[in-house]
Amino acid sequence: MEKAGEKRSVFGTVPMRTLTRLQQNRRIIQDFTLTTLAAIPTLYGRLAYMASLRDLSSGRYHHDGLAALYPDGAIQEALELCHEQVFERVLETPLARQENDLRACLTGMEAGLGPAVEHWQRMETYRMLLPENPPDYLRDLFCSNLRALLEILQKDYSRSHSVA
Repeated sequence: MEKAGEKRSVFGTVPMRTLTRLQQNRRIIQDFTLTTLAAIPTLYGRLAYMASLRDLSSGRYHHDGLAALYPDGAIQEALELCHEQVFERVLETPLARQENDLRACLTGMEAGLGPAVEHWQRMETYRMLLPENPPDYLRDLFCSNLRALLEILQKDYSRSHSVA
């Protein structure tokens, strides 16, 4: 017997609230990826953008455009999921492509490639790109990859800008 607020589906009885929440999160993710993330050409740029939406003191995400359309709780869930998915996509990308992607991302930053690489190495800025709670092995893999990629970019930049 179904209770009020529950709906029968092929998976059995599911609270209607859960289905509505999942549908809403899917709309938010679709809206956000098609209108915002799609405009950012690099994976590392997308990851940096996702991290920039998160408050460092609370871990909560904020996006004015989404806040005008959707409830806060749904935005938090959807942006957290988007952040995790972009992070996973970076890790699934071969290192040679990650190198090119990171180079393009850092080159497009205000300081330019050389100063950005130096700053990211010195301050380990890349740690801010991590989603809230990745498994330790993924955190370690990501940080190890970034250290290696930044070292490659730093050497390439130094070679191309050295006085002959």
